[in-house]
Amino acid sequence: MSVTLKDVAERAGVSRSAVSRAFTPGASVSDATRRKVEKAARELSYHPNALASSLTTGRTKLIGLVSNNFHNPIFLEVFDLFTRGLQDRGLRPLLVNLTDEVEPENSVRMLRQYSVDGVVVASSTLPPGFSKAFRDAGVPVVHSFGRYSSTPEVHVVGIDNVECGRMAARTLVQRGYEKVAFLGGPESATSTQDRVKGFLAELSEYPDIATSCSFADAYSFQAGRREMLRLLQGETAEAYFCGDDVLSIGVLSAIADSGLSVPGDIGLIGLNDMEMAGWENINLTTIHQPIRHIVNSSIELMITMLGEHDRFPEARIFPCSIIERGTLRPIKPTAEMG
Repeated sequence: MSVTLKDVAERAGVSRSAVSRAFTPGASVSDATRRKVEKAARELSYHPNALASSLTTGRTKLIGLVSNNFHNPIFLEVFDLFTRGLQDRGLRPLLVNLTDEVEPENSVRMLRQYSVDGVVVASSTLPPGFSKAFRDAGVPVVHSFGRYSSTPEVHVVGIDNVECGRMAARTLVQRGYEKVAFLGGPESATSTQDRVKGFLAELSEYPDIATSCSFADAYSFQAGRREMLRLLQGETAEAYFCGDDVLSIGVLSAIADSGLSVPGDIGLIGLNDMEMAGWENINLTTIHQPIRHIVNSSIELMITMLGEHDRFPEARIFPCSIIERGTLRPIKPTAEMG
């Protein structure tokens, strides 16, 4: 049978409440009592029950980690960083899959059943209404990789996707492409909407460059491949800004299977700079998203909120950068660009 708090109390010669206080950070207990309790616990190989202690403190230390895109390898890195970061700070991540979920209220109900202390919405595609629903329910919430706003309704940590679209457009212009296209994820995703918005806004300053847009049905390899195979049945652009690395890799696969080369026949630029993008057989030129900084900042903000629930919502936005690899032709000299 497992050792109980009562067993430790009897071995230490103290009350059960004293044992409970000894294992509760910040609780009032004398040093002498704490030492007796710790000694008895070691002798009995006793370990405090985290769930039982939450009944005493009223805090579970559970943080709901909510996402909806488990088909994108970039989120393996996101979840790894979040789970380790939360655990290192004494918090317990509870991973929740919201794929195909459309009602924020269902998500709030689910997380409340677990009595989470806070929620991190880790998604660039879930609409702001999801994180707002948690806020309205009185749950501290941070929307990581969420849509940037100068006046956010909840805490947002991420990147400016509109600016990323502009960066991609400028990169293609610098290389002298005259027919370019955006190939994004689901048209309903806020990240897709913002990236194409910036892309088209920047290219509007270059009326001689032909532009077009298309959308895959998911941020996934297969979705990117399917959409590119469809486009290859007609006249293609000279270069594509794929709104995500995993889409880009699907597009790369479709181009190769069609007997064409990258960047010889078609140029590609992605977004995220996930580990796979740097593999030698992929070598994708992309826009680096500082994922580690976003995750760490989100965790710091959540910890602050746990002690300061009425903190005014803020947007923490991190800059991105172009990672030069091998899927775009070289930049044209300024003189040639005329």
